[in-house]
Amino acid sequence: MRRNLAEAVPTIAWPTGIELCQYRPELAEAVHRLMELGYREGGGRVPALDVWQRRFETDPEYDPSLCFIALDAEGIVGVCQCWTSAYIKNLVVHPRAQGLGLGRALLLNAFKAFQQRREGFVDLKVLEHNLRAQRLYESAGMRVVRREPVPA
Repeated sequence: MRRNLAEAVPTIAWPTGIELCQYRPELAEAVHRLMELGYREGGGRVPALDVWQRRFETDPEYDPSLCFIALDAEGIVGVCQCWTSAYIKNLVVHPRAQGLGLGRALLLNAFKAFQQRREGFVDLKVLEHNLRAQRLYESAGMRVVRREPVPA
């Protein structure tokens, strides 16, 4: 899916009690746990912590300022991991924070970050059966630009 960043991005409404920070290595374990939880619900898989962390932190498109972490009083409740190519790699919200608008806020925050970097578009991939995620992305102005088969 793709969003044209020449279009205005709505004002971000952060849920009450949410604090935003950037990724740092000491958060890796908690971020990884949330991604595992998110993948169970949305489909797909995440590698073991050590493999995931090494791949993530050494990827040529890695920039910690493009990995947005949402925290509440109990810990990490949301992650929006983006690459420098204006690509949203992962967007995960903890079940206890779903339905509060956190996913939308993280998504819009990523759009604004890429607008500031003067990118024209932002892309992501979503599985066909993940209708909840598709509805979120469409509501934020994203459109399907290409369908690809999922490797078995």
